[in-house]
Amino acid sequence: MRARACRLAVGSCLALLAVPAAAAEVELPVERIVLFTSGVGHFQHAGRVDGDATVEMSFKADGINDLLKSLVLEDLDGGTPAAVSYASRDPVIKTLGTFAVDLTDQPSIGKLLSRLRGEMVEIDAAAPAAGTIVGVEVRKTTDAEGTVAEKEFLTILAQDGLRTVALEGITRIKLVDPRLQAELEKALAVLALSHDNERKSVQVSFRGQGARRVRVGYVHEAPVWKTSYRLVLGEGGDGKRAAGTEREAPAAKALLQGWAIVENTTDHDWKDVRVELVSGRPISFVMDLYQPLFLRRPIVQPELSTALAPQLYGRNLAADAPEVEQLERKAGRQLRRSELADAAPAAPAARAMGGLGGYVTASAPVPDFDGIGSVQGVADGESLGNLFRYRIAEPVSLQRQRSALVPIVAEEVAVERLAIYDERVLAKHPLAGVRLKNTTALDLMQGPITVYDQAAYAGDARIDDLAAGAERLLSYAVALDVEVAPRLEGRPEEITRVRLVRGTLAVTRKLARAKSFAITNDGAEPVNLLVEHPLETGWNVVSPRPAETTRDRQRFAVAVPAAGTTGLTVVEEMPLEESFAVTGLGEDLLLVYARAAKTSPRIREALAEVIRRRQALAELDRQQQSRQQEIAAIGEEQARIRGNMERLERGSELYVRYVKKFEEQETRIETLRGEIARFAEQAATARRELEEFVAALELE
Repeated sequence: MRARACRLAVGSCLALLAVPAAAAEVELPVERIVLFTSGVGHFQHAGRVDGDATVEMSFKADGINDLLKSLVLEDLDGGTPAAVSYASRDPVIKTLGTFAVDLTDQPSIGKLLSRLRGEMVEIDAAAPAAGTIVGVEVRKTTDAEGTVAEKEFLTILAQDGLRTVALEGITRIKLVDPRLQAELEKALAVLALSHDNERKSVQVSFRGQGARRVRVGYVHEAPVWKTSYRLVLGEGGDGKRAAGTEREAPAAKALLQGWAIVENTTDHDWKDVRVELVSGRPISFVMDLYQPLFLRRPIVQPELSTALAPQLYGRNLAADAPEVEQLERKAGRQLRRSELADAAPAAPAARAMGGLGGYVTASAPVPDFDGIGSVQGVADGESLGNLFRYRIAEPVSLQRQRSALVPIVAEEVAVERLAIYDERVLAKHPLAGVRLKNTTALDLMQGPITVYDQAAYAGDARIDDLAAGAERLLSYAVALDVEVAPRLEGRPEEITRVRLVRGTLAVTRKLARAKSFAITNDGAEPVNLLVEHPLETGWNVVSPRPAETTRDRQRFAVAVPAAGTTGLTVVEEMPLEESFAVTGLGEDLLLVYARAAKTSPRIREALAEVIRRRQALAELDRQQQSRQQEIAAIGEEQARIRGNMERLERGSELYVRYVKKFEEQETRIETLRGEIARFAEQAATARRELEEFVAALELE
């Protein structure tokens, strides 16, 4: 018969059910581990059980939350995951308060016996006795030397009456009630467990008949696995090409070895474990499902009034209250009981899980929990959407709290030797490097690369995530044989276009700049040099054509001859669009734009007319100002004359002459004011005509 699998995802509402006493305890070793670069790992335990069985596992207290969030159980041959129980994280005082014997306040033997009043006990003393505890009292006693001391005495009701025994004389006390004895043992066990807050026991139960395969999987915090590489270069790999041309295919092969650094920080040894390493960053978080949550409830004082009869309320016919809310939300009103009964979902036709109150479909096909595909070579990889997975070919054995280097790739890759110059990194020399093409079938995760050149250590490099078939530049040393001298060169600004659009002068200017690189090679071999140049917003490279462009850099290829010199000049331009109101520009700027080489004759004539009209308008304004100045001068003269007239006798010759001059000045002021009004009217007309003329211009 085809094997059936029953799966159960255990969440924060994990049932606390007692494990059947008859279930046999078994161990499930780790068989598969999937480590992620997001700081978690998926751990899978597998084994065989026979009949009802219990698997006991131990976890650190901090890991219980991940367990409750992600635990998956599989009983692959017809059995059923029955229950999962774990030690509660209730405060010890709260847990102790639930037992019949109260040990919350560390009672003395006298206080403990007082709390057991009415219980049957057997005591061993000078005169053994058995009976019911009546109480414990403190008496003052005096010894032979007259010293007064307080002693506790236990009083019990025996068959022959009340008996009092000093506690210090009792050697054994036994609780006759087995239930009370068990409660005391449980309370003491809770106290013992509270001493070790680091480890928590989790028991997983499986119920079924016969021998079966079972698996337990969960997500747990794990160190981020890391990668490191070794790149062994051989001879060749110059990949010669002319400067500025398309790059040729790499001309040499190099050996790439990749290692994954895996750490076993668990408390279990890994023995022949299948390890998979997944790159990428799946979203993972921690939620506190382990700590019991208690809501603070309001305290309501009872009212001293006439008691009410008990109230009866209708039963909720829906299986789940949220489903009722959804139905009523769709209906837009409160549903009647009959409607709720009709809408209540029927129980699914599936086998009920004993004790868990849920249902698990038994006829569903079992997905392959282990993944698919065989392992070939050092590591087999496959894309998982945004992730990439390495399957390690050989099972891994690793003792607890130890780390290991696990090989993931050992293949030849294509390389091209070159030098890389970046003024921001090193202004004088380029860096020796290679262009690495990932010709393997695996995606390579970021990490350090140690470079060996013909069996000698050459330097260290870093590589970012590199997909299969992609290329990346690596630099590992300073190329001391090559020297680069950068220098900025100024270029004049140029007006490339002038337009007139409804009173606005639109001017397109071109900013230019250049940077030259003088390159000297003192070595005996030619060098392929890549010069990195910043890619800045707005600036466009005019020459030469860049060989490569990244997010923020442009690269220019230069072939530097052996024991020779060469140069590179990068010319850039930036177009600027500017708009000016024609009437707001000064005459000097209007003349500059009118005389520009790219200005058309029609625009030049229009600007000349604007200049002429603005000059005429300026002359009208000047005439007004000159007359206003003359009026102001006359006013000052009249003030002087008034001062003189006040000191003269009326009718004198000089007084009469001042009066006549006043009349002449007043006549002149009236004439000037008339001229000012006329010039102002002419200026307003000229200004209006200028604005209308400019607004009508549509020239290019």
